[in-house]
This record gives sequence, structure tokens and C-alpha cells, in this order.
Amino acid sequence: MIRSELIARIAEQNPHLYEKEIEAVVLTILRTMSDALARRNRVELRGFGAFEVRERDARTGRNPRTGETVEVEARASVHFKPGKTIQARLNGVDVRPKRKAKSA
Repeated sequence: MIRSELIARIAEQNPHLYEKEIEAVVLTILRTMSDALARRNRVELRGFGAFEVRERDARTGRNPRTGETVEVEARASVHFKPGKTIQARLNGVDVRPKRKAKSA
């Protein structure tokens, strides 16, 4: 799903909201998450997952075309860890909390 599809789906589910307002909210959320990751903060969305920045060390790599060795600089990358709820949903497992039986 791309951003415009997300906005369209939210608009379908909420016909009382203008699409421009939904777009502004989605862009604000994404910008806020990007800013937090740029500051190396962890972003956690309960029930969905967590995004965090991981540092990758410099290393020696290989050019696949020529076989020549090349130096790859250190860099940061974003890692996503799915939450329990979404992981279970992807695997078709029901994770709703079980109700306790009433005692007599």
C-alpha cells in the first residue's frame, strides 16, 4: 500500500472527513516519525510494531560486476520489528485476550 492508497482508504471509512484533512494528518504523522528516527529515537506504535535506527559498520564489499573489492562506508538503516498483534495476524493466529470464567 502506498501513501495515496492509505489516504483513500481512510477517506472511504470516514466520509465525514475531507480528503485534504486526512492527507495533512497522515503527512504529519509520517513527518513526525521521520524526524524522530533522524534524531535516532525509537518509534513504537502499539499493536503494530517498532521502528529503530541501527548503525551498520564500515566494511569491505565486492562489486558484483567486476569482482573488485570496494570499501563500503558506515551508515544508518531503519529496522522494523512487528508487534505481537500484527505478527499473529500475519500468521493467522487469534490473539484476542481470553475471558476469565465467572466463579460461582
